[in-house]
Amino acid sequence: MAMWWGYILTGILAGIASGLFGIGGGLVIIPILIFVFGMDQHAANGTSLVALLLPVGAFAVWNYWQAGKINQSHLQAGLWVALGMAAGAYLGSKFAVGLNPQTLRRIFAIFMILAAGKIAFS
Repeated sequence: MAMWWGYILTGILAGIASGLFGIGGGLVIIPILIFVFGMDQHAANGTSLVALLLPVGAFAVWNYWQAGKINQSHLQAGLWVALGMAAGAYLGSKFAVGLNPQTLRRIFAIFMILAAGKIAFS
């Protein structure tokens, strides 16, 4: 299979996870880029962020809006979160690029374990 097909399939999986659970980059794309495509943690993080630059969630948001699952106040809240995310992503990336790739990978793994535990036991 050509490499680009693998990337497209990764995007489809992340898109499905995003539409179903509101997740994608950290929990789906990054592990696939590391374990399937052999990227290091920095490259996987950056590549995932490239994918998020485009309005990937627009179609999913439209479906939630059409189904009446979100309203104007939810859209407003999401835009405020996006503003905070922009600032946080900038600050987080400034910190991450200075870390050793193995250290960054371990921090990421701990984050995933804590998130999974919180979801499983709450």
